Amino acid sequence: MTNVFVIGLGLIGGSFALDIREVCEETRVYGIDRNEDHLEQALELGLIDQKATVDDLDKADVVIVAVPVNASIDLLKEVLDRVSDNAVVCDAGSTKLQVCEALASHPKRRNFLAAHPIAGTEFSGPSAALRGLYKDKVNIICEVEKTAFKLQERALKLFSDIGMRIRYMDPAAHDRHIAYVSHLSHISSFMLGKTVIEKEKNERDIFDMAGSGFESTVRLAKSSPAMWAPIFEQNKANVMETLDEYIANLQHFRTLMEEGDFEGIFKEMENTNRIKEILKGISVPASDKK
Repeated sequence: MTNVFVIGLGLIGGSFALDIREVCEETRVYGIDRNEDHLEQALELGLIDQKATVDDLDKADVVIVAVPVNASIDLLKEVLDRVSDNAVVCDAGSTKLQVCEALASHPKRRNFLAAHPIAGTEFSGPSAALRGLYKDKVNIICEVEKTAFKLQERALKLFSDIGMRIRYMDPAAHDRHIAYVSHLSHISSFMLGKTVIEKEKNERDIFDMAGSGFESTVRLAKSSPAMWAPIFEQNKANVMETLDEYIANLQHFRTLMEEGDFEGIFKEMENTNRIKEILKGISVPASDKK
């Protein structure tokens, strides 16, 4: 029997628990969460088999830590202190450099696997957990060479069993790239929502005119600030760089509008249309170890 402990039973942790229980035989899933209501919901929803505390971690074979990044570093240190030498501990945070640096000298660094599953929705809490959330999704693994081979094998098999594809990346490169494709998207969504909400104070009919395009564009603005504010803080330098570039493009677009250069605007949009083919053609190998 493999004992899997999931710490943090929101969307990410809850979905891991749900899929692991469903697809992995001879596995018992324990849940740990500082919110007792979340633990009760997780039991009722069938996400976990049993509630647990950090005092039970000595019997863990696999631990998945899925908490906000500002809480993860101290928690990971405590988890590593408590687990046996034969347990593998994985995180699921959206930033990787700080956690890898913070754990670099930990006596049980070999037990830690830095991971970032590229999956999720705008919802949170145990009720947001989705069966099959991770199927065909990419899981980025950082500094895999620092994890004991037999332990990384155990974790990677678990990820494979629930349908994930693995991509290996340096933590600094991960944080730089994710700032563009994830963090900037969330900021754009939050600020678009803010702009419209402020306008709506004076024009009550504005939401009556909002269509599916607006709804899809601000979908990410429904995401948890408790999760995303710490992500922006940990990845501040990269997020600032992406914002500078994004703002420069917005200012350029505004200049074209001001000058009445609608042919230039057409060309800007036409050139950007190739994003359709780029996204359509993305294919990540099941193994891309460097």
